[in-house]
Parts: sequence; structure tokens; C-alpha cells
Amino acid sequence: MNTEKDFSPLTPNIVRALNDKLYEKRKVAALEIEKLVREFVAQNNSAQIRHVIQILATEFALSQHPHSRKGGLIGLAACSIALGKDSGLYLKELIDPVLTCFNDSDSRLRYYACEALYNIVKVARGAVLPHFNVLFDGLSKLAADPDPNVKSGSELLDRLLKFYNNNGNCHYAIIHVLESVPDINLLDYLPEFLDGLFQILGDSSKEIRRICEVVLGEFLKEIKKNPSSVKFAEMANILVIHSYDLIQLTSMTWMREFIQLAGRVVLPYSSGILTAVLPCLSYDDRKKSTKEAASACNHSLMKLVTPEDDVDDEESQTKSSPQSDGSPSKKESESSTTEAPIFSDRPAVTLDLDGIVQVLDRHLHDSSTGMMTRIAVLKWLYHLYIKTPRKMFKHTDSLFPMLLKTLSDESDEVILKDLEVLAEIASSPAGQTDASGSCDNSDSKTELHIPGCKVTDLSPSTPSMNSYFYKFMINLLKRFSLERKLLEMRGAFIIRQLCLLLHAENIFHSMADILLKEEDLKFASTMVQTLNTILLTSAELFQLRNQLKDLRTQESCALFCCLYRSWCHNPVATVSLCFLTQNYRHAYDLIQKFGDLEVTVDFLMEVDKLVQLIESPIFTYLRLQLLDVEHNPYLIKALYGLLMLLPQSQAFQLLSHRLSCVPNPELMRTVEDPKAPVKDKRLAQPHIDYSELLQHFDRVQSKHLEVRHQRAGRSEHPDRKL
Repeated sequence: MNTEKDFSPLTPNIVRALNDKLYEKRKVAALEIEKLVREFVAQNNSAQIRHVIQILATEFALSQHPHSRKGGLIGLAACSIALGKDSGLYLKELIDPVLTCFNDSDSRLRYYACEALYNIVKVARGAVLPHFNVLFDGLSKLAADPDPNVKSGSELLDRLLKFYNNNGNCHYAIIHVLESVPDINLLDYLPEFLDGLFQILGDSSKEIRRICEVVLGEFLKEIKKNPSSVKFAEMANILVIHSYDLIQLTSMTWMREFIQLAGRVVLPYSSGILTAVLPCLSYDDRKKSTKEAASACNHSLMKLVTPEDDVDDEESQTKSSPQSDGSPSKKESESSTTEAPIFSDRPAVTLDLDGIVQVLDRHLHDSSTGMMTRIAVLKWLYHLYIKTPRKMFKHTDSLFPMLLKTLSDESDEVILKDLEVLAEIASSPAGQTDASGSCDNSDSKTELHIPGCKVTDLSPSTPSMNSYFYKFMINLLKRFSLERKLLEMRGAFIIRQLCLLLHAENIFHSMADILLKEEDLKFASTMVQTLNTILLTSAELFQLRNQLKDLRTQESCALFCCLYRSWCHNPVATVSLCFLTQNYRHAYDLIQKFGDLEVTVDFLMEVDKLVQLIESPIFTYLRLQLLDVEHNPYLIKALYGLLMLLPQSQAFQLLSHRLSCVPNPELMRTVEDPKAPVKDKRLAQPHIDYSELLQHFDRVQSKHLEVRHQRAGRSEHPDRKL
């Protein structure tokens, strides 16, 4: 540089210092320039101010000498500091030479350019917005700078330019700039300022919010037109962050479009998306639009989860590896094209299953979660167990207690969805290897030891259950025992639905086996009464009733014996089971033993209910068999036995009237001739030891009697005996 050239109003000392290789001397020169410019500002001498800036730009910042360029940059920053709020009048002259230095080959000089622009922008604040285009373009170049110091400096400058100013005028200016950018494809940079736009969307000014919505709408249109060039992954979390009241609808709308356009690209962010979406599903009609958008997001996101997500990472890499010739397989190619042709060239994404389960579990535990949100959570869990059973069973032990607790929910619809999840857990083949952390499923079958019956195998037609099934049955009965109100209000409903979801025989088989070992005899009796009522009255149990009516196979006999031994906890239920299975002689033998039992008011009420059931459509076949007195003498005797137990009541009159319709009472006499044909067809059943069953009944009733006596001894008000 020619040091003899006239640089006035800059003094020779300032010029010499600006050209010095030492930073300290250039800094001293900058302080002198700042002092000089302040004097010009005080004098309102804009001509001299522009002259100083022009000298610093052309003679220094754009000089061929590197030290001169460094001096020019620090000098321009000093001018901006001296100008203060008036720097906006000279921004173009201040910014342009600095931005030119962004392209310098010297990394130190690029860093000084960042530093200079940072100081200029810091002073000018919102006044830099009209120059947004060039600033943004310059920053985009430095963002990928190989020098870490330059990159760090650009990040500081980028944060300074972020749109967090709450000033309405500033917001308006920002929007105006974004609306009038002709020469930059802002869609490429949308991740950089989308957060700021959503901040502006929460502005207190209605007009600013309206304009911002228009701008966001235009961006969304461009995204739909050019989805392949959109950085969806970088913007997903921004939408999650801004899913609160004021801008929630816009956020949900964008999120819905992102999921539909980006497809599986958003799966790694699914836990955050669900955190934002799930609460919206319980909104009322006042936020109907937000609720509908959230519902669409939820539905679209759920569809993205496929069985491919159940494959381990190593297996996934093996499957996705190219063939030996370097080309993908035909199957992979077809799958990629079908799912998302736009993103077929992008790397495979991983489902954030752990994060999703954590979010779902948190919503289940939260007592304030709305009903529709709880239903959505349970739908998600069911979907995940269907699509990714192997990975989901790793979470089953932690989810299981809350799923059981959800059975106490106030909503029938929630309970139904909860039962679907539990049923899938109990029946999924994946549970055979993951339950209890063992691959041995030898204990997973509900195989029952049934004394009194010569077979112990389950019916071949019964679908196999995993070990969670038996665990589920045990915990369900335990919950009924601890929450008697749940058993009373929802017990029948829950058991009927499980019979539809899993298989009635499995449910009754396992519950009977568990109740056989129940120590709380009063609960066992109540539970047997509940199961017996369901068995005799529910449409869901029609097939099981038909199976028990005809004890011609070993499997049906095994089921009868299993139920019988637990039904012995409740004498009247045991008799009704014998009526259902047409074991009339055994029913008569049981009723004969009722004289030795403690007959309470509750006992007589159960007999009353049985009489009502005999008159119901369930026992139509039994009533018709009364016409064949010769072959059903023990049926008539058993019914007369019930009649003799009843006091003079409406049930007594009902049964008495029914028995009076039996033709030829004389034929009720039992034929004892050993050569005569067997009258009760059940006596010919080779698979059941009825004498052993009677002995078991006696033992169970003895236990009940002992417990009642112990209870009566501890109570001042023992049960009233009739």
C-alpha cells in the first residue's frame, strides 16, 4: 500500500497502525477511528463519515495486502460502534466489503471478517434485516468452513441473527424480508429460521400473526411441491417444540404434512411427535381443528411402523446390503419404490421404540390423561405388539403392571383396548421366548393335573398360550380379589371380552386351576359364582356350553373335571355345572349332601337364581328332557331335591309348577334291575371317576365349613343359620 497517499481524515499514524502485522497496533488504530467518527456524528457530518468508510473499504478491506485487509475489517467494525443507532444509514457500505472477505483464502482473515460483521450486526440490530439476503448467503458459506475457528465464529453470528426479538416492528420487517427474497431458495435454509417464524407466530399483534401464517403457508406449499429437497429431519423437533396453545394448530398441520411427505424419515423423532400429538386427541369441540390434525398425525405415524422395525440392527444391515454385483435386490427395489420413492436414496432409519414406549407408559401413568388419549396409547401398544413383537416383549415386564391397573378405568372403551393389548401379550408367539427371560417355554402351557379324570391334556383345538397368559390370569384374579368392586362392576364384562379375544376354554381352564389353589375360600366361592353365571348366560360362551353338554370326548371330560373341582367352592354352582353337562345322577348325589352343609340366606339366594336359570332359554334342553321320565329319573329327583331346599317362596312356586307338568309321576321310580339298561347315560362315561369327584366335593366343603366356624368365632355377628 502507498503510505504516502492522502487518507485524510485518517492520520498517518492511524494508517500506519492499520497496516501493521500486530493485532494490538491495529486495535489501537481502530480506537482512534472510533473516536474520530464519534466527532463526525456529533457534528452531523455524514459526508466525512461516508468518506472514512469508503477509505477503509477500498484501500484497506479490499486491499491486496493481508494485514491491510485485517486493518480495514477492524476499522469498519469501529465505525459501526461509533455510529451506534445511526449505523443503519451506512450498512451497505459497512457490510459489503466485510462479506467479500468471507471468500478470502486466509482462514484468519475469514475469522476477522466474522468478528467484524458480528460487531456491525450487534450495533445495527433490526436495521440489518433489509440486507438479510446477502447476510444469509454469506453465513451459509461459512457454515461449512473447514476451519473450526471460522465455523465457530459463523455460529456466533448466526445466533445473533436468530429471530427472538419480541419487538413487533422487527417481526414485521423479518416477514417482509422473507416475502421479498427473489434470488435465494429459502427452502434450503428453512431449518435455520423455521424456529424463528414459529416464534413470530406467537406475536401479540394479530396482523403480524396473520402475515406470518401466510408466509408459513407459502413455505408449506413449496414443501409439498418439492419434498425431495426438504430437510424434514432437521425440522421435526422444531414442530414438536412449538406444539403449544397459540400456534398448536399450525404446528400440527405442518407435522401432519411432514409425516405424510417424509414417511419413515421422521420415525427417529416419533417419541417427540407423540409427546406433542397425544394430548391433543382429548380436546373438545372448541379445538376441533387441532384435534383432527393431531389425529391425522397419529394415524399416519402409526402406519409407518412395519414388521421391518422388528429386525435387529445387525440383521437390518445384512438385509439392506447390496448384492455381490453392487445392486440392490429386486425385493428391496420394489419395497423402496412402493414405500417412498422420493427418499429411496436416503439411508435406512431406525424406529425409536424405547422412546415411544416411554412416552406411552408415561401417559398411562398420568391420571390426568384424557380418555381419547388413553385409548390412542393402548392402540399404539397393540399396534407395536403386532408389528414389532420381538422388541416389544423386552418392555412387557415394565408395562404389564400398568396394563393390569388400567382394567380399573372408568371407560368401557379404554378397558376393551386394554384387554386387546393384554390378550395379544398373552397369545403372541414372541412371548414364548422372551417371557421370564428364558427361551424354555415348557412352563408356558396351562397344563392341569385333574384328579378324578383320566386325561390331562388340553384340547388339540385350543390355541397355545405363552407364559404371560398364565401370569395374566393369576394377576387378574389377584386384582379381582383385592378390588372386589372391580369384580362386582366389571368382572363379568372383562371375562366375557377375554373369552372372545383369547378362547373361552383357555380362560375357564386356567382360572379353574388357579382357583383350586386359592387360599381365600370366600373369594374363591364368589369368583366361581361369577364364572358360573358367565358360563350359563353369556352369548360369548355358547360354543363352550355346547362342548360341555356332550361329554363324549376325553378333552371335554378333562374340561368338566377341571371346572368341577374348582366349582366345588360353591355347591350351587357345582349342581348347575352338572345340569349343564347332563350329569343328573351326580347332581342328585350332590343335593343329597346339602343336608350336611350350612344353609345360609346367601345359599338359598343362589338356589333361587338357579331355579330362575332353569326357566331360561339356556336350559330348554333340560326342561324337554322332563318329558322322558324313564330315562331321566335323576333329573327329576335332583329338581325335587332343590324344591325341598327352598322355603315357600316365588322360586318354590315356580319350580313346583314346573314339576307338576311332568307326565306320569309314577314312572319316577328308579329301576334297580341289574339287567335293565342304564337309565342315566352319564353313568356309561368311562373318562370320569364320579366317586372321586364326590369325595373332592366333601373335602372342599369341609374346608369352607371350618373357615366359616373360625370366622364366626372371631365375630360378634356370625352368619344366621336357617
